[in-house]
Amino acid sequence: MRVLVASRRGLHPFDDGGPAEPLQFAGRAVTTVAPHGGELWGAVDGTELWQTSGGEWIHVADLPDLRATCIAATHADVFVGTSEARLFRVADGRMEAVAAFDRAEGRSSWYTPWGGPPETRSISEWDDDLYVNVHVGGILRTDDRGRSWTPTIDVDADVHQVATAEGLVLAACAGGLAVSEDRGANWTVRAEGLEASYCRAVAVCDDAVLVSASNGPRGGRSAVYRGALTSEGFERCRDGLPEWFDDNVDTSCLDALPDGSFAAFGTSDGRLFGSPDAGSSWTELASGLPPIGRVLVLP
Repeated sequence: MRVLVASRRGLHPFDDGGPAEPLQFAGRAVTTVAPHGGELWGAVDGTELWQTSGGEWIHVADLPDLRATCIAATHADVFVGTSEARLFRVADGRMEAVAAFDRAEGRSSWYTPWGGPPETRSISEWDDDLYVNVHVGGILRTDDRGRSWTPTIDVDADVHQVATAEGLVLAACAGGLAVSEDRGANWTVRAEGLEASYCRAVAVCDDAVLVSASNGPRGGRSAVYRGALTSEGFERCRDGLPEWFDDNVDTSCLDALPDGSFAAFGTSDGRLFGSPDAGSSWTELASGLPPIGRVLVLP
């Protein structure tokens, strides 16, 4: 088992015994990192796309004038989401804009609460379906490798992360966890047991789902919660954790192995927590790290 922690000062590897391999991209901001088979893709300083080959990082392409925010690798493609709500496909060592995403239905209604341009915030896939979350712009679905796009959840649900598992689509929203059993056509919102319902991150851990929730965008009563994947209520994770976190456990800072054998999350004050039992109990794995921007758990 490995845990990779992306920060503005590099990519920090851990295993169940603590820090593992040497710090990678030391002194540089690792925006995001994603798995692809046995290899990895990562964005460095927001503008450079890298991939591993045989464990060694290789520079692949540059993204001038935009900032990479998320990466997802499907069986056929590697997609990169960026600032200004753009989406790119990696093709022959270059970044190719997904033109149909730029023309997606409803794009003119996307926004941010502070008035800036929206961004592509998270991506997830299930079989041939790819789900792309725009903040604030809902979730769009494609089943034809990006040639056409269908809006799903309401834009004002304020989605912060999308995830998929066992045919379910899950969305961490401002009002709780939204769940769809029909590829995003219909949604129900789960918030029972959340002491504050503003959700920022979601991860599936075997038959459990983990979410982070707080009072709002600035945090307050922030915590990680655990619930059954197919039922309504949540319980706050307490064993081994502080009563509350001040800041949000943010988008992509909570991750888990699909078989439930390990979960982890990181905080803006540089702490990393891990759980060997699908979120029932937690241990602090590290502290004193830079603010954590992405946590990836690998077998």
